[in-house]
Amino acid sequence: MQTFIGGNSITLLRNGTEYFPALIAAIEQATSAVYIETYIFAEDVSGLLVADALIAAARRGLDVRVVVDAFGTRPYLTNALVQRLRVAGVLLVLYRQDVFPATWGRARLRRLHRKLVVVDSCCAFVGGINIIDDMNTPGQTPPRIDFAVQVEGPILLPIASAVMRLWRVLRLVQLDPPLLPTLELVPVVQPCGAIKAKFVVRDNLLFRRQIELTYLAALRVARTEVVIANAYFLPGIRFRRALIDAVARGAKVTLILQARVEFRLLRYATRALYGQLLAGGVHIVEYERSFLHAKVAVVDGRWATVGSSNIDPFSLLSAREANVFIRDVEFAGELRRELAALEHNGGHRVDSETWARRGLTVRIMNWCAYGLARAMTGLLGASSSRW
Repeated sequence: MQTFIGGNSITLLRNGTEYFPALIAAIEQATSAVYIETYIFAEDVSGLLVADALIAAARRGLDVRVVVDAFGTRPYLTNALVQRLRVAGVLLVLYRQDVFPATWGRARLRRLHRKLVVVDSCCAFVGGINIIDDMNTPGQTPPRIDFAVQVEGPILLPIASAVMRLWRVLRLVQLDPPLLPTLELVPVVQPCGAIKAKFVVRDNLLFRRQIELTYLAALRVARTEVVIANAYFLPGIRFRRALIDAVARGAKVTLILQARVEFRLLRYATRALYGQLLAGGVHIVEYERSFLHAKVAVVDGRWATVGSSNIDPFSLLSAREANVFIRDVEFAGELRRELAALEHNGGHRVDSETWARRGLTVRIMNWCAYGLARAMTGLLGASSSRW
């Protein structure tokens, strides 16, 4: 497993209101190359601002490449914007574009869910924020909640390696590889801060469980507090046991989960686990004010993570994901304050006694959804002992 690397500068970015100005500023100041990976690239207010910056960079002669998941971006990215980017010189690739859209199988779930940007090999952005406006959610008034980080320093080396590794895969599977020129990034790795961090990816070849194992390693040594904010939460047996074991050692464990219904099956399946977690002393807070898209955590006030990986079968068993794990008291404290604000301004704590008295119909719906979700997880290759 990767080790923590010192000497990094890492800035927490809250929502698109902080992320997109920082991203666009970096693109505007770029002098050689811009590389982006994203699950969604939307043709909306924020997406068009990023597109304009990319087009301007390409017209300045920069090497601009964008990899977008073909399935995730399908409802948001129009052919007109694709052509506009390509005509300007942006090399845009649709990841795993289905030749036969009606087909179904495990392979179709292997999506590019990570969100990475590398600019001039001297700074990178990692997190859960797609290129989509915070307000681009039907029926939503307050903005979507999400996080990312801007990083500089030696941590750029594994980020650049992961980017180039995926690009080599894309070239290998293309019918016409010359259309995708080789990608060579030489990251600037001089120390520029004091933060220790490591970059961890999940894929279906060499790094199948790395993100989950890094989470579990932190949970197993937690002593005082664990706070996890996650959009889609359906952990396996080992993860649930690690949370409950942390409580038994005296740690206060809080889960901040999404209250608004987006995917009904996952919503009901997640709630089937509430009884076990509440009985084990885990606090559950459902965030109600707006959509929660975050994938972050803080442990013992000194360990933190920001990334694209949910704690569910899609992220942990199938998709390409990327998280930055950080050991730094100041950064962890900053993120912890953000999570405390979510809990107190829009969070509803689930009461264990009230939950135990829920109606029979709700119980049946929860466990039927969990049974179906677990069956689908088996199709992803997970053993029953793990999930």
